[in-house]
Amino acid sequence: MKPAFTDAGVPSLPLHAVRANDLPTFLAGPGARWQGWLTASGFEAGLGDVRLLPSADATVAGAVVGLGTDMARRRQRFGLAKAATTLPAGNWALHGSLDIAERTEAALGWLLAGYRFDRYRPGRKPASLPRLCCPEGVDAGRLTAMAEGEFLTRDLINTPALDLGPAELETAFLALADEFSCFTNVVRGDDLLAQNFPMIHAVGRASPRAPRLLEMRWGHAGPRLTLVGKGVCFDTGGLNIKPSSGMSLMKKDMGGAATVLGLARMIMALNLPLRLRVLVPAVENVISGNAQRPKDILTSRKGLTVEVNDTDAEGRLVLADALAYACEEDVDALVSMATLTGAARVAVGPDLAPYYCDDAGIVAALEAGAVAGFDPVWRLPFHDAYESVIEPGIADLDNAPGFGFAGSITAALFLRRFVTTGRYLHFDIYGHVPTDQPARPKGGAGQGARAVLGALPAMLGI
Repeated sequence: MKPAFTDAGVPSLPLHAVRANDLPTFLAGPGARWQGWLTASGFEAGLGDVRLLPSADATVAGAVVGLGTDMARRRQRFGLAKAATTLPAGNWALHGSLDIAERTEAALGWLLAGYRFDRYRPGRKPASLPRLCCPEGVDAGRLTAMAEGEFLTRDLINTPALDLGPAELETAFLALADEFSCFTNVVRGDDLLAQNFPMIHAVGRASPRAPRLLEMRWGHAGPRLTLVGKGVCFDTGGLNIKPSSGMSLMKKDMGGAATVLGLARMIMALNLPLRLRVLVPAVENVISGNAQRPKDILTSRKGLTVEVNDTDAEGRLVLADALAYACEEDVDALVSMATLTGAARVAVGPDLAPYYCDDAGIVAALEAGAVAGFDPVWRLPFHDAYESVIEPGIADLDNAPGFGFAGSITAALFLRRFVTTGRYLHFDIYGHVPTDQPARPKGGAGQGARAVLGALPAMLGI
């Protein structure tokens, strides 16, 4: 379902948003005629709590939704979006003393709450959802672009690997490129060796679904932004095979690719004045007679040698070749996104997107963008003292050091070895919501994309 606000001028029912501490004022003022009804129904303006308001002729006159306490709003994003899944179909207009940030959060949450993944339930009748008038002062076009990008990301992550291998990811990649008239280039199979992408080839060669590098370019003027996304369409762990508990969610191991494609869609839909390049190494990490083995030593595109101490640490291998390729031309900012390590989940949980960056200007811009986009991030360090951990002695680098600590940091340090620009930003995301949340149903999810989008003007001077 395509995210959209209701058309301007369409008759709409009022949706009164009320903070918990403002409930007495509301009941004495705009809500006075429903005071008895709301009191009898136990309405206390809890975050996302909704009550329909009856009219004299027993039809719906509107509704009231709680904004809860300040603490409740800090603890849960998009709380008002619960109304989008509770109210009956129709057109609704937001009322209440909300500031611009609150109106923006409400509007974006409403759009995101409209997401449905019904591909595998073709007989299910699409639900008629309530639609919101875009609140005053809110940029409807920008929020719609954000939601469309997020829906693309969710669709890709939610699709099982049976129907989204490297070839199908390529099809989605090219469809996006075609929609925005991008230049594209794809290197597949053994051509990866011929064109010097040896680690992408090594990770994906065991699968009958050929590995590939996907490249897209858009824009003819402005600063250069390159996005690199990990596209491991399924990860068995290779010969270091995962247990079933670790493999059950591995359809989401291309979440980095899905997120950069969602971000690219946002950038292009908003026609930002920059030159965009997107790189996605798309592979399937499986087992066969020609799979890479533990203790194999690979020579990367950059010329650095890598000892493979764990075939389940494959994401950094494919990203390394793509990052080296990205840095072979001028770039004003380089961003990589990957569902890279379990260590990042242990450190910050599934709701935060940890990132690494040594550029103070980018960090400041990203933190501001995260607040503006309701897209929380958390900075982790490129801790130089751990550099020796990723140096095995027999080769330049180790893809899975037996350090036992700081797994996300050592993975980020590994990637940084293949980057030649100081304006590098790396995300180690989860790409999945474990339980239903307002505006974020259980399943695939983008992380960090809206934060980056909001940061771009300051990052790139646009």
